[in-house]
Parts: sequence; C-alpha cells; structure tokens
Amino acid sequence: MNPEEQYIEVNKESWNNRVDTHFDSEFYDVEGFLKGNTSLNSIELDLLGNLSGKKVLHLQCHFGQDSISLSRMGAEVTGIDLSDKAIEKAKELALQAGTDTKFVCSDVYNLPNVLNEKFDIVFTSYGTIGWLPDLDKWAAVINHFLKPGGQFIFAEFHPVVWMFDDDFKGIGYNYFKSDAIVETNTGTYAEKEADMVLHTVSWNHGLSEVFTSLINQKMQITAFNEFDYSPYNCFRHTEEFEPKKFRIKHLGNNIPMVYSLLAQKAE
Repeated sequence: MNPEEQYIEVNKESWNNRVDTHFDSEFYDVEGFLKGNTSLNSIELDLLGNLSGKKVLHLQCHFGQDSISLSRMGAEVTGIDLSDKAIEKAKELALQAGTDTKFVCSDVYNLPNVLNEKFDIVFTSYGTIGWLPDLDKWAAVINHFLKPGGQFIFAEFHPVVWMFDDDFKGIGYNYFKSDAIVETNTGTYAEKEADMVLHTVSWNHGLSEVFTSLINQKMQITAFNEFDYSPYNCFRHTEEFEPKKFRIKHLGNNIPMVYSLLAQKAE
C-alpha cells in the first residue's frame, strides 16, 4: 500500500505522537483551561448560541478541550477522534474538569458503525477536513447524525492559507483538491521546535467543494463568514495585532485566514 491508501494509519500515528507535547504546551494551556478558561473562540461561539440542553457531536476533537468547553455551556457532548491516545487524554481531562463529556475513538467515516445516536448540532473546527480525502462522505456522516432541523457548525482555516508554502513567500500547493499531500516534517504547530518527526497525508479542499458536499445532502447553508486573522498562533511569521488574533506579518489583512459556516438539515 502507498501512503495515501494507508492515510488513516499514518495520520493516527502522527496525532498519537503529538498528544503529550500538545497537552503540555503553552499553546493549549491546560492549566488555564482547568481553571475555567474556554478553548472556544468568538468565531464559533457566535454560531453556537445557547447550548443548554442540546446534544452536540464534536468531530475530530483531539484531546477534548473544545468538547469539554461545550459541556460547560450546558450541552450533552460526544467527542470523537481517530487518535486513541488523544481520546485517553480527553477522558482524563473531562474527569479533571468535572464534566460528563463522552469520548469515542473512531475515524470520521467509520463513525456510523460505532455510534448510534442523533444530535441537535454537529460541530468541527480548525484543521479538520484537510485530513479527509472525500468531503461527500464527510457531509453524509454529518447529515446521518443530525436530527431533522439540526445544525452543522463549522470553523476552519481558509483554503487560501493552504496554498502558500510554509514561509508564506509563494504559492506551494493547489487551491483545489488534487493528489494527496504526503509530507514529513519536524516539530508541531503547538511546539515548533519539538524534537519529533511527523509523517502526514492530507488534502486541500476549496470552498466550492465544501459547499457542494453539504448542498448535495440537501442541507441549507444559512451563514458564511470569512476572517482576515487566525485565532491561533500556529503558522510561521505571525504577529498578534489584537489579543488572540494573528496574521502573517508581511501579508497583513490581504488574505482570508479562517472561515465559518452554519448549515441546517431539513425538518
């Protein structure tokens, strides 16, 4: 098998290798989180609204901070991730935080085979769809888990960002989905100097691909926003121009860095 065919195994190992470093990093600030800080940003909070009594499925949850933050807002939350090590940490973190957040280890596509529930909201955010080769299958999974009238809430890095090389000096990748991007890198976005080598398989997805996949599931897109900053300092050559708002220094506000959308399943 080539790396593209083995992408789930390759990426699972990559994310397992990141967990301890991420958990201890300043980027994720677990200490502050356990003192009550939310890990959610205004971008997604503006779409999530009042979650009291809502059932929420959080796809690709890493070690569960956003899932637990959603629980703190009054939701009944299930977080899923393909990394078994991340899910172990998520369960530990929920115990420490005193929430009843549930966690399931599964890749997105296989989830209908291991979880039999329906939800008011499906949520996923920041650096998720790039690990998935087929957005039609992704949208079908989202639709499968939503109750009639349920909402999909999504925040993601803008596909324009993924066109650039790592130094944001020029175009290095196709805006549109093409062949798998098979890479080996050192360090990780949360700890750029970390002593680790990570092998990954990913894909770029343009906005039309995202929209069409949801529309093909008969979902109605009711909100869409683009933002000229990232709420995370996860790229090179950034500047923090306002608290928790980062741009690439030499590009300023000339490119979109994040987008958000809300899509609703038919009643």
